[in-house]
Amino acid sequence: MSDFNYLKGVYNITPTPFHPDGSLDQESLARLTNFIIDKGVNGLTILGVLGESHKVSETERERIVTTVLEATAGRVPICVGTSHAATGQCIAYSQQAEELGAKAVMVAPPKLARSNDAALRRHYLAVAEAINLPIAIQDHPASSGVYMSVDFIANIAQESAQCRFLKLEEEPCPTKITKILAANPDVQIFGGLGGMMFLEELRHGAVGTMTGFAFPEILVEIYQKFSRGDIDGATDVFYRYCPLIRFENQQLINLALRKQIYYQRGAIASPHVRAPFTPVDEDTLADLQDLLRRLQLIAAI
Repeated sequence: MSDFNYLKGVYNITPTPFHPDGSLDQESLARLTNFIIDKGVNGLTILGVLGESHKVSETERERIVTTVLEATAGRVPICVGTSHAATGQCIAYSQQAEELGAKAVMVAPPKLARSNDAALRRHYLAVAEAINLPIAIQDHPASSGVYMSVDFIANIAQESAQCRFLKLEEEPCPTKITKILAANPDVQIFGGLGGMMFLEELRHGAVGTMTGFAFPEILVEIYQKFSRGDIDGATDVFYRYCPLIRFENQQLINLALRKQIYYQRGAIASPHVRAPFTPVDEDTLADLQDLLRRLQLIAAI
């Protein structure tokens, strides 16, 4: 089995574009895929929470994966979110992703009436047994309601080479990275949460980040400088753009803000978010424009 050494660096959590009437916009999805790849990312992760995976139909799911893979044409690996509360359906989504050409899957823990390590272990190992792809285990208790212990993560990585990849989003993230790597140095950890702690995550041993920040080239620059040993350079870039990283990752409206930015950048035809969602008010949009102008990123519309 492969070492899966392609699963590192900056993986952009890619949003799913919709037309203003709410229908899937495949043309924008292909354009957005090319746009993000052109920014130098190491890979894309689709159908995550910020890909509105819970709002798409079974038919749309397959169309999304196919559209992205066709647009990618093998230039970078694609990781597909295949989370589901039922192990059997998670396996089906994961097998479909592999058959269509994905190089990895991302799986959040299933919500259980009473979560326990034995049930989570059975879920992840069953998925791993059914596919030949690496599994990025998503540790984001704010959305899943499931808290995964350091011991659980270290042990499942020991049991299955496919399960040694972690998308860590339990705060404080840098501290948990240190604890996990002390328990099992083979765990490969991605940061997340909009990139808010990306620099610190790298310092603590993360191999990259999976996040939806709408200026992925900034994260790429940080990662590349850090990987070359230019810690001061990486720090300067991170500190410069921290205000935007913080602003864009506001709870409830982070997806709407990201789609607005991609819309302004010409990557998608509409910033529409499928209902239900929290809209961005005009004052917040004005704050965004002010921030983008001050950082000299893009002109206001």
